[in-house]
Amino acid sequence: MSTNVVFTIGRQFGSGGRQVGKTLAEKLGIPFYDKELIAISARDSGLSEALFANADEKATSSIFYSLVMGNYPMASGALGVTEMPLNDQLFLIQSKTIKRLASEGPCVIVGRCADYILRDMDNVLNVFIHAELKDRVERAVRVYEVPQNKAEDVCLKADKQRANFYNYYSDRKWGMCRTYDLSLDSGMLGIEGCVQQIIEFEKLWEAHKGQVI
Repeated sequence: MSTNVVFTIGRQFGSGGRQVGKTLAEKLGIPFYDKELIAISARDSGLSEALFANADEKATSSIFYSLVMGNYPMASGALGVTEMPLNDQLFLIQSKTIKRLASEGPCVIVGRCADYILRDMDNVLNVFIHAELKDRVERAVRVYEVPQNKAEDVCLKADKQRANFYNYYSDRKWGMCRTYDLSLDSGMLGIEGCVQQIIEFEKLWEAHKGQVI
């Protein structure tokens, strides 16, 4: 099965979004990037992987910087790179890596504002995977081995971190349906069901792209 599409996957914690992306990439025979982006960005920049890992999907913690720059400091371009907090510098480096990988051909990229970073490319299909909290808690316990009594809190905190990261570095809203081309409930569809829906939607999306409705 061939495609020329770059798929970005946003996901709630415990929704199985990573597994959806990985399975999709395997079925389509295209590269898959999630944590792999940390090693690639480190190699591209010559910086330590630990720096990228510590900053992974975390917005800057500089309260003063945020107050001065407003809600979306990265979109303003007001400061030079070396004047930015470290997390912001790392975000820009990783953004370049994401753009390079997307320009090299079809792939699946999980999280890290990839949909926003690649917004100027016309072959990018943006997907969001979500599920009811009870389904995400069950998966967190079963797959990630999170203690039952902590699973709900882990899911909610991870979602908050991802939302803060996305909302800070983009001019969009994490998890809002209009932010994405397709939003799927993995609790209802399962992993395989989500993958099949994405594949079918991609065919329709390609067929109708550019048409005026």
